[in-house]
Parts: sequence; C-alpha cells; structure tokens
Amino acid sequence: MSRKSLLIVHHSLTDGTRQMALAAHDGAAAQGSVEVRLLHASAAGADDVLAADGYVFATPENLAAISGQLKDFFDRSYYGALGRIDGRPYASLVCAGSDGSNAARQIARIATGWRLKAVAEPLIVCTHAQTPEAILAPKRIAAADLEQCRALGEALAEGLAMGIF
Repeated sequence: MSRKSLLIVHHSLTDGTRQMALAAHDGAAAQGSVEVRLLHASAAGADDVLAADGYVFATPENLAAISGQLKDFFDRSYYGALGRIDGRPYASLVCAGSDGSNAARQIARIATGWRLKAVAEPLIVCTHAQTPEAILAPKRIAAADLEQCRALGEALAEGLAMGIF
C-alpha cells in the first residue's frame, strides 16, 4: 500500500492565509505517515492535484470571493483533474476581513464539480479588517485560530492514513 499524500494549496497577500496553511501543514506533518505538500497557488497544477489523495484549499477573502491566484489555480487545474479525483476528501481555510462565507461557497462549488468530499466545515478566520489600511496590512493570526488550522490538518492526515477518507 502506497503512502497517502495531502496537498495544501494556498495564496496569501497579507500573510494571514499563509499562516493558516502552514499551521494545517504542521498538523498534518505531525501525523507522520502522510506525505504533506504545501504549494503556493501559482506553483500548483493538475499534476499536483492528481498526485494527492486529499486537499486543503486556503485563500483570503478578496472582495467577497476567493483570491485571483487561487481561482487561477482552479482554472489551470480543473479540466486536467476532472473525472479523475472523484470522492477524494478536502477541507478549506479562509482568512476573511468580513465573513468569508462567499469564498468558502466558491471553493465548495468547485469541489462539487470535481466530486470531492468535504470532510470538515470551512474554517473561516475573520480579521475584521475593514479600512484600506487594515485590509492591506500584514496579518497576525491568533494562536487559538492557528491551533484550529493545525487540528484540521492533523485530522485530515489521520483520516487519510487510517483509510477513513
């Protein structure tokens, strides 16, 4: 039986989403028996999606949507993976300034098209950044929120390792 793998694809302009994705990576890597790959959205493609057994998609909320770079990743990868990854598990992380629900819904719609299986509710961390200055400022995600991201990564990796997903 081959070693299972988890792909974490992220984009972050102000570092909040990167911190969340890194925490999920660290949690998944702590599991020990699952290969974990953390890729920036601009570096990930269909071959990476096909090579993985499960996924975490991490994005900031930009204008009530997923980031353009994560959207570009999906645009470049979608048809190359369509019909070839049905039933694989995924989770999503959203670093939001307002509520993040629309960005989470966009990921869920894309995942539905790929026939992926959501194994957790979207994890949305709200920074409450509402002014141009606050929106563009570097973010520092609270330890409790990062722990939730870490736990999500660990749980997804554990499920993959145990064959639950």
